[in-house]
Amino acid sequence: MKLRTVDDFAAIDFETANSERSSVCSVGLVVVRAGVVTDTFYSLIQPEPNYYNYWCTRVHGLCSADTDDAPLFPEVWEQVDRRLRLEPGQVWMAECRRLPLVAHNKAFDEGCLKAVFRVYQMDYPGYVFHDTLRAARRRFPWLPNHQLHTVAARCGYDLKQHHHALADAEACAAIAMEIL
Repeated sequence: MKLRTVDDFAAIDFETANSERSSVCSVGLVVVRAGVVTDTFYSLIQPEPNYYNYWCTRVHGLCSADTDDAPLFPEVWEQVDRRLRLEPGQVWMAECRRLPLVAHNKAFDEGCLKAVFRVYQMDYPGYVFHDTLRAARRRFPWLPNHQLHTVAARCGYDLKQHHHALADAEACAAIAMEIL
């Protein structure tokens, strides 16, 4: 029997256009309330700085032609942030009034979020992050690696479009529901 510590959260994944953490070019979000997926969101984003390097494009397949007409981060984040707001009566994370975020390798996704907030001079509301990578290393030390697709498979989730932000967020949510 598993002890659940996180039933309400939003799994998030960013893809970047280049080596700058602020260059988010897509975001995927999966909202989980009471242990059930209640919402998903995906958007392309015009990266800042707005160029793609070969390696990033090779990983996720996105290029300038995909995001030339995409919205800027502040417009996209407004849609994301609405989904993160606590519902009436929820008090779990009342100090930030938003669902906690979950990422597989939170250092990367939290770093991206903080960097792009700085670039656009937006006030960072102190999002709380949980890390499925760290949890997976503790829970499954025998796995050959702790990459998202490996851990997702161990948790019974078939990740078909690895490095698509929404597919990765869905895998992260499935892992979080299993081990957090």
